[in-house]
Amino acid sequence: MKKYKFILSGGGTGGHIYPAVAIANELKTRFPDAEILFVGAQDKMEMQKVPQAGYKIEGLWIAGLQRKLTLQNLMFPFKLLSSLWKSRKIIKRFQPDAVIGTGGFASGPLLQVANSCKIPTVIQEQNSYPGITNKLLSKKANAICVAYENLERFFPKEKIVFTGNPVRQDLLDIDSKREEGIAYFKLDASKKTLLVLGGSLGARRVNQLIEKELDFFIANDIQVLWQCGKLYYEDYKKYDGNFHQPTTFKNVQVVAFIDRMDLIYAAADFVISRAGASSVSELCLVGKPTIFIPSPNVAEDHQTKNAKAIVDKNGALLLKENELEEKFETTFTDLISNENLQNELSQNIKKLGKPNATKDIVEQIIKLIQ
Repeated sequence: MKKYKFILSGGGTGGHIYPAVAIANELKTRFPDAEILFVGAQDKMEMQKVPQAGYKIEGLWIAGLQRKLTLQNLMFPFKLLSSLWKSRKIIKRFQPDAVIGTGGFASGPLLQVANSCKIPTVIQEQNSYPGITNKLLSKKANAICVAYENLERFFPKEKIVFTGNPVRQDLLDIDSKREEGIAYFKLDASKKTLLVLGGSLGARRVNQLIEKELDFFIANDIQVLWQCGKLYYEDYKKYDGNFHQPTTFKNVQVVAFIDRMDLIYAAADFVISRAGASSVSELCLVGKPTIFIPSPNVAEDHQTKNAKAIVDKNGALLLKENELEEKFETTFTDLISNENLQNELSQNIKKLGKPNATKDIVEQIIKLIQ
């Protein structure tokens, strides 16, 4: 049997890295002796996260364009040329059967070179509104695996495959893990649990909201597991009841990062989350009543579009950052006091889940190489 070789590129944020790792893991399951190489941006988080997942990675000297005139922007043409040259060297040496891009700065030059070398390429687009890199690459890509409907206005229709986003397989069976989750996170089984997710780095505005509303949650007998992100942990750890034991916040846990997402999803009753593509896809599988607070600081406001795709099908609630002051408490109170609404949101968001996304994406890759 032929020994296949694959290059994957995705990075900059967990939302690009974890789908790439999930695809690599599924390729390894199908082809145990396959060789897999990752290519990332040399100073981004993929350079740590990918080796932790057990894969080799090479870095390109590449970064995105800033929105204002900066020295970084003046360097961009040099970085791009350097990255194209290094991508060509990597592809020539490694001789991949297919190249898969899940977004991030490095996937642009790498897939561009793969296309020019006539190597099959697959784009995995997580968002409901694609970035400029994937729009450009789509013209020559062989297949474009998407997680949202109606992307024909951005990509060639005949190349689009509606697969959903790759997600952690341990989220598929969380219903059986509730007791384990409550024990693992030392939660009070008699109280409802709110899970707050701000993404791997954290979300400043979400953190400010939670800090302001802690007394409100406590008054409503809600315990809070608050993932504030590593950038903000030092600012907010003072509210962690386990540290200082202030009686006020004994039902509040503050963490920079959650290592067992399956268990905290199992234990949670309500979720407040940003609307990055990976988070949205996970929450569709998990099916917990969710309030999305999209980040307005991302390209093309794609988090709002991601959230709206769920909200328009009555699968979640949406609050914009500029509405938090006036609407948050009434929206949250309506949610926690209305079981019919909770059940409706749970059932509708679950209908949008794509549990077989990773397998379906790998099927598309296999079609191109066999």
